[in-house]
Amino acid sequence: MALRIAFFGTPGFALPSLERLLASPHRIAGVVTQPDRPRGRGQLVSPSPIKALAASAGLPVLQPARLTRETFEAEFTALNADLGVVAAYGKILPDWLLEAPRLGLINVHASQLPRYRGASPIHRAVMAGDRTTGVTIMRVVKELDAGPILAQAEVPIGPDDTAVNVERAIADRGAELLLETVDRMAAGPVTETTQDDALATYAPKLTKTDGLINWSRTADHLHDQIRGLTPWPHAYTFLANTRYILHGSRVGALPPEGAATGTIVTASVHEGLLVACGERTVLEILALQLEGKRVMSARDAMATQLLRAGARFSKA
Repeated sequence: MALRIAFFGTPGFALPSLERLLASPHRIAGVVTQPDRPRGRGQLVSPSPIKALAASAGLPVLQPARLTRETFEAEFTALNADLGVVAAYGKILPDWLLEAPRLGLINVHASQLPRYRGASPIHRAVMAGDRTTGVTIMRVVKELDAGPILAQAEVPIGPDDTAVNVERAIADRGAELLLETVDRMAAGPVTETTQDDALATYAPKLTKTDGLINWSRTADHLHDQIRGLTPWPHAYTFLANTRYILHGSRVGALPPEGAATGTIVTASVHEGLLVACGERTVLEILALQLEGKRVMSARDAMATQLLRAGARFSKA
């Protein structure tokens, strides 16, 4: 039996899920996405990626500023949805909405719950140096990301993968798992596994302060931080009161004995831009950016007189 689905989503992460559902026998009764907002460097008001896809597919699009009964219930009820599907919508859903579709709401969450509940599970997994993460299809309940699990899948994280790479892989695998789950729900009841709250960890929303580099940490940790904070808010450091945003790195060879953390130990075209880190490790910077300028390779950046051996990066 095909289901009528109300789809909740906003950013690019949700696109594969909506695309899979559109290509399935199920019917998208309507799409709920966040109001148009200023985006990009020019801060021009533009639709979300999900709104753009929905409009091209001729789907009804709802963009409520608030999800109260008074402002949204009649509009949502008119969709007559059997099931609600959520993929990175970006707002907390009220109790009345969770109970509105006869099959409730399910969510595509970008981790293997109960690990990394919260707003930034992909970035936090990469920053932690995890070698695997995953995706969970869960029932939406009032408590954040605590609902019963309907399906899960593992997704690998390569040693040089950024949050961008991992998000793309999770979005694609999550879309596959979502459609499998919706098909099973259409056929009858689906087994739901209660999460073990004792194993839960939290992935709080990222802020710019998460990007500040502490050079006393090991090169491995800093490499993971740089990867996990791409594409936002990016890892950064200071040199001579100038902020440098770090766009690429790898773990290098041992620095000279006694090199202070944050010190550029090598700055040459042949050997690269190498910085001493904690526990006598070294990080090679591959690409960086002076605030407000374009991203440069380390080779181009070393043409500036500031980036020389012996100079020392700091926290401010």
